[in-house]
Amino acid sequence: MTAPVRVLVCDDQALIRTGFTTIIDAQPDLEVVGECGDGRTAVHLAGRLRPDVVVMDVRMPGLDGIEATRLLAGAGVPDPVKVLVVTTFNLDEYVYEALRAGASGFLLKDAPPAQLLDGIRTVAAGSALLAPEVTRRLVGRYASRVAPPEPAPADGPLTPRELDVLRLLAEGLSNAEIAAALVITRETVKTYVSRILTKLDLRDRVQAVVWAYQTGLVGVTPPAVAPTRSRMPR
Repeated sequence: MTAPVRVLVCDDQALIRTGFTTIIDAQPDLEVVGECGDGRTAVHLAGRLRPDVVVMDVRMPGLDGIEATRLLAGAGVPDPVKVLVVTTFNLDEYVYEALRAGASGFLLKDAPPAQLLDGIRTVAAGSALLAPEVTRRLVGRYASRVAPPEPAPADGPLTPRELDVLRLLAEGLSNAEIAAALVITRETVKTYVSRILTKLDLRDRVQAVVWAYQTGLVGVTPPAVAPTRSRMPR
């Protein structure tokens, strides 16, 4: 049997922590190994308990969730922990900073329990998760703020087909939608995504999307109507 995914819950509201813990522990493939109410304790517990995923609030006393995420999953961290940011606040700035800090996912607290559970599983599996509210417009704006776009080298490491997959990934398409667009199987898409991450030395799909915007592979101009449905990896 596969060991359950180990989860650390960090939120400064005791009722929220209890609710999350109850929902997560009810799943046979998930296990809450600890909980806390501030970012500094989350960093300490993560180092001791080695969870697979930290469910992290943003606004907390002392060390907030963004800084805690940076210490757990940011650039240069020797043994990063996957972080799923779950917050009440649907503000662009929180998403920008969470992604910059190294978070692998972002959800709102009013999301259905099933979406929280799927988010934990998705992040634990090494994929990235953006809430339905986080559209291509938001990701594009984030990428444009992090660094000025610079053209991707013509002799870069990606093959033409891998570039096609990355473009569609950056447009917000799921694996199933990419497979349909390119007339290939989902497993082939997964293989291409894995190769892209390896060749570009990226952690997950979020970083791949940001790389695509930063290098000008796709533009940052928002679409006329932002998509509203979930764009979770399948």
